Amino acid sequence: MTRRGIAIAVVLCALLAVAASAQAKDANVIAPATACPNQANRSAPADVQLQAMLCMTNYARHASGLKPLTRSRPLAQAAGHKSADILRCGEFSHEACGHEFTYWIERFGYTQGCWSAGENIGYGTGGLGSVRNIFSAWMNSSGHQANILGRFREIGIGREVGELEGAAGAVVWTQDFGSHVC
Repeated sequence: MTRRGIAIAVVLCALLAVAASAQAKDANVIAPATACPNQANRSAPADVQLQAMLCMTNYARHASGLKPLTRSRPLAQAAGHKSADILRCGEFSHEACGHEFTYWIERFGYTQGCWSAGENIGYGTGGLGSVRNIFSAWMNSSGHQANILGRFREIGIGREVGELEGAAGAVVWTQDFGSHVC
């Protein structure tokens, strides 16, 4: 593992540890389990966990007075490929495998006409890879929170499990956000 990889892993682990023990800056934006089921259930099927992540995202937006994000097939495909790239190349980065963060978004045709995009990535092992812990970590990070509560209108979510930086069973999450508003 490179020094940069170690630094990223340490920062992410610290961020996830904070999220696991602390509430988001504005606790009312984190959905209770009754509103978004399966947010802590790592044994739930992948599609159930993806739905829980979308629920958590839209719950936070609703609590902040924003409209919900709608699912975008191209963004979902892009997010899935980004999570897979991170595992395949063993590189926790928005530019995994040497691809710019918009690489897959462009490949799946989202960048037609006027567009904007953003991305959140995160990973954890064990309980730290759950929907709730990853989402809480993002909400405790101003940049990630800005994407979730930002001007975007659409979302795609990816989730892959594998070995990352020596950690078996790492759950890699990607949220790709987009909008076609000029």
